[in-house]
Amino acid sequence: MRKRTLGFVAVGAAASLFLSACGGAATEGGDSEAEFDQGSTEVVNPSEEQGGTLRYAMSADFDSTDPGDTYYAFSWNFSRYFARTLLSFKPEPGEGGNELTTDLAVDMPEPNDDFTEWTIQIQDGLKYEDGTEIVAEHIKYAIARSNFGGGTLAHGPDFFNQFLDQDDINVYENGDDPLQGFDSIETPDDHTLVFHLKDPFSEFPYILTQLQTAPVPPEADRGELYSENVLSSGPYKFDGEYEPGVGLNLERNEEWDAETDPIRPALPDRIEVELGVNKDEVDERLTNGELDVDLESNGVGTSMYGRLVDDESAQANLDNPYAGSLRYVNIHTPVIDDLACRQAIMYAADRDSLHRAWGGEMGGDIATNLLLPDLAGADTEMDLYPSEDNTGDLEAAEAKLEECGDEDGFSTTIAVRDTSERDIDTAEALQESLGRVGIEVDIEQYPAAQFFGQYAGSQDFVRENEIGMSVSGWGADWPTGYGFASAITHGENIQETGNYNTAELDDPEINELWDRSLTTEDPDERAEIYGQIDQLVMENAAILPVVFDRSLYYRPDDLTNVYFHSAFMGYDFMALGVERD
Repeated sequence: MRKRTLGFVAVGAAASLFLSACGGAATEGGDSEAEFDQGSTEVVNPSEEQGGTLRYAMSADFDSTDPGDTYYAFSWNFSRYFARTLLSFKPEPGEGGNELTTDLAVDMPEPNDDFTEWTIQIQDGLKYEDGTEIVAEHIKYAIARSNFGGGTLAHGPDFFNQFLDQDDINVYENGDDPLQGFDSIETPDDHTLVFHLKDPFSEFPYILTQLQTAPVPPEADRGELYSENVLSSGPYKFDGEYEPGVGLNLERNEEWDAETDPIRPALPDRIEVELGVNKDEVDERLTNGELDVDLESNGVGTSMYGRLVDDESAQANLDNPYAGSLRYVNIHTPVIDDLACRQAIMYAADRDSLHRAWGGEMGGDIATNLLLPDLAGADTEMDLYPSEDNTGDLEAAEAKLEECGDEDGFSTTIAVRDTSERDIDTAEALQESLGRVGIEVDIEQYPAAQFFGQYAGSQDFVRENEIGMSVSGWGADWPTGYGFASAITHGENIQETGNYNTAELDDPEINELWDRSLTTEDPDERAEIYGQIDQLVMENAAILPVVFDRSLYYRPDDLTNVYFHSAFMGYDFMALGVERD
C-alpha cells in the first residue's frame, strides 16, 4: 500500500522501451518521418544498433565529474554513464519519466511504520571496472564522503546531511577507519543498507536517486582529485584522465553486466566530450553533423535559434519541450536587505521584456510564482506584483523605493554565468527595466563551472563585491514541491560556498513549513503546505521568477533513441545511440 501511495514504480530492461517505440511516427535510421517537437513526448528514431562514437560538446565545463560533487542537471545526466545509483527514474518520455525505478537496488526501499528507517538491498555480483565487487559499504562511504567530508566536496546537494540521524564527522580525518562514527547508515551484510533519519520523511526514496549513492571504495578515493578518473560502476569508464576545460573520453567497461541494469542500453562504443567550445560553434557543428549532442542541454543559442525557428526544412529536427526548470533572478537579501527595496525590483521588472530575452513563446511561459506548473500545490495564477501587459508597475515601484528610503533609486550588481547567452540577455533586460525607476545595475560575468562554488554562491564574495542579484535556473531534484524548492528557499540550506539558496532566504515561517512537510504523510496536505511556501517566498521578494523554461533542441538525423527526459531536464543521454556510415 505504501508503494502505491508514494507512487514508486519499478520497470524491466531499458531495451523494452525502444522495442515499443512509444507509438507515433517515430523514425528509423534517420529518415524524414520525424515531426516538430516529437521528442518531447515520444522516442524518435528508435534503434537497438550498437557501435559508433557519440560526440558531445559544450561551452562551459562540468562543475565536477565526481558523482559525489556535482549539482548541474547535465552533469547528473551524463555521469550515469559511469556511476550507477541505488534508484533512478524510468527511462521513458512524458510523465512516466518522473516515476522511480531501481538501478543498483533489487527493489524499492522498505520503510518502518513512521518513515524514520529505510532498508534497501543491492544486487549481488555487481562489479567495478577493475573487477572488484560493489558492496553496500562502498555506497555508505560514498554518501559519507559527499556529506561528511569537512567541505572537501562542496558542489553537490546536502540532503543526506539534513536527514540522516548523524553527528558531524569528517571521513577524511578518520585515518585508517574513515567510517568511524558514521552510524546513521548500517550495512548488516554486503548487500543491505539501513538508513536512520532524524525525523519521518515519506519522500526519502527520491534522495536515493542522487549521484551521491554511486559507490566509491575508500581505497580508491582521492578527495577532490577523484574527479580526474572516477572508478566506474556503469557501462563506460574514463579513457585517460578528465581534463578540466578540455575534454573527457569514455570507453566501454567490460565488467558491466547489462542484465543487472534496467536504465542503460549502452549503445555507443565510445563517448567523446569537448569542453570550452564557443556556443555558436557548438550549434553550427550540431546542425552540420559534426556533433551529436550539446552537453549543456539548454537548447540552441540565440543566433541559431533565430535561424532555425523559421527554417521549414529544420522543423522535423527540432524539439521545444518544457525544460522542467524555472529561470529566475535571486535578490540577495544580505545585500538588498530592505524588503521594500526588493519589492521595488519586483514591481519595476518588465516581465514582457524578460520573457522576450528568454526567447518569447518558444522560450517558455511568463512565471509569476515559484513552483513549477506540474507540481502539486503550484498556483500559476498567483501574481503579487501585477502590471498592465506585464511591463512593470513603475508607480508601485517608486512608492516602495520611497518606503525603503531610496526614493531616487540605488545601485547594485547582478551576477551572470559567462557562457549563458540567455542569462546575460535576461540581466540586460532587467537592467533596462529597473533603470526606469533609478535602480542602476552593473552586470558582472563569472565562470559558469564555479558560479556557485566561488562567485554568486560564495557568501564572502557576494558581500565583498556587493552583488545584489544573480540570474539562475533551477529544476526539481525530484518531482514534488520539496524536491524542487527546498534547496533554494530553506534557511538550513544556506552555505558559505557552493550555496544554492543564493538569495540567502532564511524566513522562520517558511523554514517551519518545510520542516512540517517532512513529517506530513498525506500528499494533498503536503501540496497545501507547498502552496503556502510559494506565497511566502513571493511576499519576501527574494526570488523574481522569469519564465517556466522551454528550450529549442536540435537532434541530428543519425542520433537514435532521442527523447526529452523530464527528471534530467534534457535528452536522456543513457538512451542515445548513433547510426552513420
